[in-house]
Amino acid sequence: MENYIQHLGLFFFSLLVVFFSCTTPPPAEAPGPEIPPPMTEITEPEISPPLTGIPEPETPPVEKPPIPPVPEMILGKGIVEPEKLVAFLERVNPQADGDFVLSLAKIYVEEAAIEEVNHDIAFAQMCLETGFLRFGGLVKPYMNNFCGLGALGPDQPGEQFPDPRTGVRAHIQHLKAYASNEPLKQTLVDPRYRWVRYGSVPRIQDLVGTWAVDKEYGNKIRSLLEQLYHAAFGEIG
Repeated sequence: MENYIQHLGLFFFSLLVVFFSCTTPPPAEAPGPEIPPPMTEITEPEISPPLTGIPEPETPPVEKPPIPPVPEMILGKGIVEPEKLVAFLERVNPQADGDFVLSLAKIYVEEAAIEEVNHDIAFAQMCLETGFLRFGGLVKPYMNNFCGLGALGPDQPGEQFPDPRTGVRAHIQHLKAYASNEPLKQTLVDPRYRWVRYGSVPRIQDLVGTWAVDKEYGNKIRSLLEQLYHAAFGEIG
């Protein structure tokens, strides 16, 4: 009987062992290394191709300023700078002394401004009377007579002045005498000033029959002024 009880006890004990062995959870596995998420592929940004077929803006052409009109009245203000007066004369007479021409042009600008005479007209008349400083007629270079003042013939070749400035001043004073009744602002040096009917010749065209007998005299001065203005203002720079 005892043996039976012992066997029965062992049987139940075995059942318990089996029971607990079946109900015990298996040990947890150790965590493995963390796997990072897959890297996304990095792509370079697309560069748009340059646009074609679009015309570039056109540069507007440089417009030349209008050439000033030729003045009609002897009194007024000249507009051509001395350097451009020189360039104009030297185009016709390249053998002229450049330093002397520049000095003479500056004197014309200065003397004409004092008496309010247009120096462009006076300089153009000088070019006509002296053949662009080549002279060759009755008046000689040493006389400093730049307008043919008093040149009437072989016996009267013209007035003579001690220096270029005095000769230019006499020219300007003679022009003012013809063009205006106003008194001179500088000391009189024009020996023929008293023979002029003051204010009788205000325009370039009126010089015909007074300053010269040539019927084209006024037109010749106007033509030289047109050439002067085209040379001075017809080009940029």
